[in-house]
Amino acid sequence: MTDQQQPGPNGGGEPGAAQGEHGMSRRQLMRHSAWFGAAVALTVAGGEVISHVAGDGTASASASASASAGQLRFVQVSDSHLGFKGTANPDVTATFATAINQVNALGFEPDFVMHTGDITHLSAAAEFGQARDMMSDLRTPRVLTVPGEHDAVNDGGRAYRKFFGAQTRGAGWYSFDIKGVHVISLVNTTSVDALGHLGADQLDFVRRDVAGLSSETPVIIFSHIPLFAMYPKWGWSTDDAVRLLAMLRRFGSVTCLNGHVHQLFKKTEGNVTFHSAAPTCYPLPAPGAAPAPLPVTLPAGRLTSALGVRTVSYQAGTRNLALADEQLS
Repeated sequence: MTDQQQPGPNGGGEPGAAQGEHGMSRRQLMRHSAWFGAAVALTVAGGEVISHVAGDGTASASASASASAGQLRFVQVSDSHLGFKGTANPDVTATFATAINQVNALGFEPDFVMHTGDITHLSAAAEFGQARDMMSDLRTPRVLTVPGEHDAVNDGGRAYRKFFGAQTRGAGWYSFDIKGVHVISLVNTTSVDALGHLGADQLDFVRRDVAGLSSETPVIIFSHIPLFAMYPKWGWSTDDAVRLLAMLRRFGSVTCLNGHVHQLFKKTEGNVTFHSAAPTCYPLPAPGAAPAPLPVTLPAGRLTSALGVRTVSYQAGTRNLALADEQLS
């Protein structure tokens, strides 16, 4: 695809590998330890970034009231882990369906919905097919994705690309322009021995992709694993992200949105703001709060408080994005 084309779904898929504890071997479990899913809606109003909880009506009302012809509005969902079986969430399909229904009830049609990875738990064809079918119910012109490490656990992402990689480049990266914003979707998950790695080919793609952009262009970057060193001991970082961010230093507004860590987190470094999203499946411990980033089983009735949806908006002529985070209702 060209740098400005947009990807679309494709058919196909391959079966997953043999399952062990929590549906994964011990080796896979240690390497693929981000098991969350969430939907996040972000809105930019007057240059202010706003956060809120889904289901309380606040985001929908404010977003609807501030809508205009030049406003970009999209939704981020993440870490649905379809196929997961465990006490942390006995029915990940139900919570993902709740997230989809919540997006459809926002009160406006988002320009696109982006799933930031770990769509599936074991990259099985049946899991990808279920995800594609469920996301086809989203009321939006475009459903976009980036792969998580669980989407590449068996085959380096080949099955993922058969379902969701049409018109993407390399391992599934792409970019496009929409309503004055430049969007770049990156892949840092397909090498199980180098999680959190972009690689030379992808960095060259970004260098060429942004070369002709004005420094006033707002840039949004999607990835699964954070593009900053949130907690490298758990694989919550991207080892060559410094090279990526150096290419973006001249831009006045850069926003990086990721999944993987199954919790909300915000960090600002210079011109770049990083936002991690909540999952739609189950929470993970805070960095360093447990021996390993394994699924957390919450007390009865508490699960949905750790899950969510994010709405993001941008108004042409402003500098920043507005984010609204909603818990699952």
